[in-house]
Amino acid sequence: MLWLCLHFPQLPLEIFSRAQADQAPWAVIQGKGARQTIFLYNNAAAALGIRPGMAPGAAHALSADLQIRPRDEPAEGQALEALAAWAGQFTSLVSLAPPQALLLEIAGSLRYFGGIDALLARVRRRAAHLGYLTELGAAPTPLSAWLLARARVTAPVMDREALPGVLCGLPLACLDLNDKLAHTLHGIGLRRVGDVLRLPRAGLARRLGPALLDYLDRLLGRLPDPREPYEPPPRFERRLALPAETADVEALLFPARRLLLELAGFLAARQAGTRRLHWTLVHPGRPPQDITLGLAVPNRDAHHLLNLLRERLTRTPLDHPAQEIALRVADMQPLQPRTLTLDGEQSAPAEDWPQLVERLRARLGDEAVQGLQCRADHRPERAWHPASPGEAGPALPHAYRPLWLLSRPVPLSLHDGAPWLDSRLYIEAGPERLESGWWDGGDIARDYFVARDAAHSRYWIFRERRDKRKWFLHGIFA
Repeated sequence: MLWLCLHFPQLPLEIFSRAQADQAPWAVIQGKGARQTIFLYNNAAAALGIRPGMAPGAAHALSADLQIRPRDEPAEGQALEALAAWAGQFTSLVSLAPPQALLLEIAGSLRYFGGIDALLARVRRRAAHLGYLTELGAAPTPLSAWLLARARVTAPVMDREALPGVLCGLPLACLDLNDKLAHTLHGIGLRRVGDVLRLPRAGLARRLGPALLDYLDRLLGRLPDPREPYEPPPRFERRLALPAETADVEALLFPARRLLLELAGFLAARQAGTRRLHWTLVHPGRPPQDITLGLAVPNRDAHHLLNLLRERLTRTPLDHPAQEIALRVADMQPLQPRTLTLDGEQSAPAEDWPQLVERLRARLGDEAVQGLQCRADHRPERAWHPASPGEAGPALPHAYRPLWLLSRPVPLSLHDGAPWLDSRLYIEAGPERLESGWWDGGDIARDYFVARDAAHSRYWIFRERRDKRKWFLHGIFA
């Protein structure tokens, strides 16, 4: 097995700052009342002189632009679970390692992603696009991968035999030990992991208990260390609080893009796309504004979905400045994989027309662009109805039908017993008898024929079977 740990050292800060495009100074405080102090900050805040343990008032005195938020541990847990659902695109086994890490079993993913280096680069790049700083560690056991990530050892360890040599040089403080045990080890002069590994096992167990040996054995792979797989929710629901109220479209599109990238990973883990996205803009003290985007075919391309949202926001101004943006997707459908060309490259997607339809609907409104769908009715004028583009419906009838059906049948003249349309029409096929509609007041009784004229243009005509038995033109073949 090979485990990859994704450690998010700035997670308590990034759940607030990732909704903002520019590198503004941010800090997170913890504690209560007068004991509140700076807990975490970004590089922009560090450049202003912000330091750990500083009082919020002193930090604000250094910069009026500093954004300070109290630590929100429930929100951190929700963000970590969202990241676990997003990470399913890289492997089928993802496990939570709270409060700030994920563990992925990636042995079966290496060939698909082109090797360990290519996979690590992709994970790091895509996490950065979401707005998260990620420290990665890869090793044969989950505990050692977690330890390497926290110690910022970026070189992957592929073999279990190499683990002791890599871990020996790490500071003892990297181990996940309780304060009492860590203090005891430090008191007897141990400073690095290798110092502990070189001690006799019997003496360690006698003086410090079997728990330490169990921990070290799981670290080195001598004992199994099973991890509970994360089960993602059945639907995607995420929201981002904005750093300040805004009605600017571009300011809203930045956090929207990050939500869409999360959605793309969520859907990729299921090899699925969606045809409906529900956006919500939360306004302080006012009802939220809902925006629903419908797609012609299932899709998970974040760039395309962001363009659709841009078109809709441009056409539909905000009622009031937004304070929060949320995205919900419950409709998930299988996404057809793209075929490969002879040289191994993915073929060009055959989805240009659905994307055009989706952009037109986002710009002009859903009602302005409609599709057609078959209906189970023998009467030609009632055998179709408007529908959402791409919506599945009954299959086309097997009978031979023209693509151009006239809105109303046109009467034909009769000469020497034959129907005429500028010239004589010659019957080629038929009759096809249709009798239907007696139950809804649209009763018909007709014999349909395929006819041609002297120029070999072809038409769909019928003769009434009642009253005067007149002839009519109803459709034209291409």
